[in-house]
Amino acid sequence: MTELERTGAAARIAGRALSITGTERKNAALEAIASALEARQEEWLAANRADIDAARASGMRDSLLDRLKLDPGRIAGIAAGVREAAALPDPIGEITRDTVRPNGLRIQRRRVPLGVIGIIYEARPNVTVDAAVLCLKAGNACILRGGKEAIRSNIKAVEIMREALAASGLPEDAVALVEDTSRESARELMHLDEYLDVLIPRGGAGLIRTVVKESSVPVIRTGEGVCHVYIDSAADLKMGARVLYNAKCSRPSVCNAAECVLIHEDVAEAFLQEAVPLLDGKNVELRADERSLAILGDRAVPAVDADWDTEYGDYTLAVRIVGGVGEAIDFINTHGTGHSESIITADADAARRFLDEVDAAAVYVNASTRFTDGGEFGLGAEIGISTQKLHARGPMGLEELTSWKYVVYGDGQVR
Repeated sequence: MTELERTGAAARIAGRALSITGTERKNAALEAIASALEARQEEWLAANRADIDAARASGMRDSLLDRLKLDPGRIAGIAAGVREAAALPDPIGEITRDTVRPNGLRIQRRRVPLGVIGIIYEARPNVTVDAAVLCLKAGNACILRGGKEAIRSNIKAVEIMREALAASGLPEDAVALVEDTSRESARELMHLDEYLDVLIPRGGAGLIRTVVKESSVPVIRTGEGVCHVYIDSAADLKMGARVLYNAKCSRPSVCNAAECVLIHEDVAEAFLQEAVPLLDGKNVELRADERSLAILGDRAVPAVDADWDTEYGDYTLAVRIVGGVGEAIDFINTHGTGHSESIITADADAARRFLDEVDAAAVYVNASTRFTDGGEFGLGAEIGISTQKLHARGPMGLEELTSWKYVVYGDGQVR
C-alpha cells in the first residue's frame, strides 16, 4: 500500500465517523479551527513568508504572488469565513422529499455527505482552509493536494487544523494533505478510486483540463474563467467603466475577473474615453480587434485569435467591438468558459435576452462579475465555482458537497 493509499484509507474511516457527527460537535470543531488559526498566525505567516521568498526567487509574477500571500488581515478574513461556515444551517439530514405511495410506503429523500473529497489546487493557501472547513461542515473527509508554491503554508495550516480537530474529539484524518507536490502524486490522486468519491480541481485551465482528462475519479469541473463584460448601446457609460474596472482590476488573478470587454459599435468611442483612464491607473494592457484599435491607437496592441480564449489572470484585457446584443451573446457562448458574464444596459429587453441566452453559471445585469463567490452569494466560504451542469453549477457551498439517500418506511409491503 502506498503512502497516498494509506491516507485514503484513513480518510475513509474518518469520513464515516464524521458523517454521523452532530451539528453541535462539528460547529465546535470549526470554532476550534478558527481560534487556532488566529492564535498561531505567526507560525502560519512565517511559513508563508518562506513560500513567498521562494516564489519570488523563481520569478513568479506579482498577480500570482498576491494569491499566495497571507497577512494578518487575510488570516482574520479566513478565520471569519470558518465561523461563517459554522453559523450556516447544516444540510446533513435534511429531508428534501417526503411522499407516501398508494401501497403505503413512505419514501423520504435525505441529504447525506458525499464521503471523501479530493481537491487539487494551486498557489492559494486560503483554499486549504476554505475547502477543509466546508467539507467538514457537510460531513465529508478531504484529501488536499496544493501546489509546490504554497507547500509550507499548506503544511502549517493542515497541522493547525488537524490538532484542533483532535482537541475537539473529531478524527484528525478527516483533513489530510498530500505533501508530495510532484506530478506523480497528482496522477495517483486522480486514480484513487477506492477511497475518493469525488475530485475537485481548482486552478488554471491547464490543471483543470488535465484532471478532467486523466481522472478515473468523478470530477466536478471548476474555475476556468474567461469572463466578459458587454457594454450595450443603452449603457450608462460611466457605470460601465466603473464596473469594467472593478471586474478587471480589483483582483485580476482570480477566476471571476473579466478578461474581455465587448462594446456596442454605437458607443465604442465614448465608452473607451470613459474606461481607458481608469484602466491606465493599473497599466492594463489592451489587446484590441481592428475596429477598437482604430480608436485606441498606440494605447493598445493588435489582438490575435488566441486572445479571445485566454484567461490572462493579470492586468491584460481583450477589447472587441460588436454590432449588438445578439452578436455579443454569440461571441460569449463561443469563447466563454461558462463562468460569469455581465451586460451593462438600461434596456430591459436587451438585459432579458442576455440573461436568457448566455450560457454561464452566473449572468449579471449592471454589476461586476467579481461577485461570483460563495461568500457574496450567502453560501459561506466556497469550495470552488463549478462551470459544469451536472450535480453543481456556480459557487459550491455546503449543499453542493452533499448527495442524498432514499429512506423507505414500510409495514410488510412486498412487490
